[in-house]
Amino acid sequence: MNWLDKAIAWVSPETGLRRMRARRAGELIRLAYEGARTDRRTGGWVTTGNSANAEISVALSKLRERSRDLIRNNAYAARAVAEVVGNAIGTGITAQARSGEPDLDRMINAAWADWIEECDADGQLDLYGLQALVARTVFESGECLVRFRQRRESDGLTVPLQLQVLEPDYLDHTKTQKTETGYVIQGVEFDLVGRRVFYWLYGQHPGDVVQTGVRGGASLQSLRVPASEVLHIYRKDRPGQVRGVPWLAPVVVTLRDLDEYEEAELVRKKIEACFAAFVTQPQGPDGPPIAPSVPDAVTGKRVESFEPGMIEYLKPGEEITFASPSASAGYRDYVAAKQAQIATGLQLTYEQLTGDLSRVNYSSYRAGLLSFRNGIEGFRWLTFIPMLCTPVWERFLAVAYAAGAILEPGPFRAEWTPPGFGSVDPYKDSVATLNRLRTGTLTLRQAIAEQGYDPDAQLEQIAEINRMLDERGIVLDCDPRRVTQSGTQQKLPVAELKRELREITRLLDGEEPLHDPNERTAGSPV
Repeated sequence: MNWLDKAIAWVSPETGLRRMRARRAGELIRLAYEGARTDRRTGGWVTTGNSANAEISVALSKLRERSRDLIRNNAYAARAVAEVVGNAIGTGITAQARSGEPDLDRMINAAWADWIEECDADGQLDLYGLQALVARTVFESGECLVRFRQRRESDGLTVPLQLQVLEPDYLDHTKTQKTETGYVIQGVEFDLVGRRVFYWLYGQHPGDVVQTGVRGGASLQSLRVPASEVLHIYRKDRPGQVRGVPWLAPVVVTLRDLDEYEEAELVRKKIEACFAAFVTQPQGPDGPPIAPSVPDAVTGKRVESFEPGMIEYLKPGEEITFASPSASAGYRDYVAAKQAQIATGLQLTYEQLTGDLSRVNYSSYRAGLLSFRNGIEGFRWLTFIPMLCTPVWERFLAVAYAAGAILEPGPFRAEWTPPGFGSVDPYKDSVATLNRLRTGTLTLRQAIAEQGYDPDAQLEQIAEINRMLDERGIVLDCDPRRVTQSGTQQKLPVAELKRELREITRLLDGEEPLHDPNERTAGSPV
């Protein structure tokens, strides 16, 4: 008890007792969480209670620069971004209109198919290439900007709209202030309700030295661009977070340390490979050489060499000592531990990061991929599609209707189909899918979508192929309508059997058949 507690207890023992109980309860709660203690082990642990935006504002530029440097020069960082983008985007996330009207859906899908080929403002990529570029930028820089560019009808585009992908450097992160109608946080302006209304964008990249001659330019200023014209794509990890953080942030230091360790190991190996001899001569440097010597043309110093099978007799007092650098073990184990740590920080498997499959079998490799694929699915459906794909689709519908490419105004729902994941064992996966279909735990539409295909388009193609086979009287052993999995002929449906029975009855009675016998379904009984 301090002097204040003693005074209060002397004046009011009941109040003093309550204070002692409250203080003791607080100590017990604090000590219950080991991570909250302040002792010898945690005395140097510096933490802050800052918001996400306060922490990001002072670290974002340096994190972004170091992340880009690692992806350029570090093999593991380059492999990580390739794995994430390749699995999340692959050949592209496709869309199919779902308005409820088949004719309108076909019209929208046709206009969409034409537009995705010409949507790039730079004229180099299609929509799927832009998706991969955006995903790569989000991984590398933490965020990406996509700006809508309205075009004139005279530009000859199917839909006068294009997309411009910008690095997050265009967003003025120094712009943080209050305004009359709201506030600005790191270049993003909000109204009083908290809605994004403007982005403060530079007219050129701040690091561009080609156009300005000076890094950033002397007159570089940011301008307000309406939020309806800009898409800001990033992974939101904390409530209220306005800017994105590079995905390499948790392992930046580890990647750098591993680079330096491997460089130090390489230098040590070079030193180990050096063969050096140290000669001690009582007569000094003017004594006789140990082996034939040739003066160096530049320094004039004597250069001696050893030859295979050479025998040289030393004078009394002369001595030769050979350098033997000591070898150190544990290099492979240390590197493997660091690689596993980096893979964990990036939510990859060790095998994906390194390409080393020597430590896994089929089951363990497949089990390791499950967690990674769950993370990829989360990025697709919780970040990428809501922040990029859906707004682009809605803007496309509005501009396409205004341009007359579609005849009804939207919005119309889109069904997004990401690419399917590659199969480690296609046969086992197909058997598992078949069992799920037969037990009713999976629908055919879901099974097709899991492979990365559009279910409706796939079923239309199957129906068209079946129609062509029937017209030509062809029965394939892969046609489940006619042949069972064991290769025997399928039984005809009851309606078709009745139809054939009526035809046979008319023939026996000498009447003309109702249908041309040549048009009978392939495989029907004669």
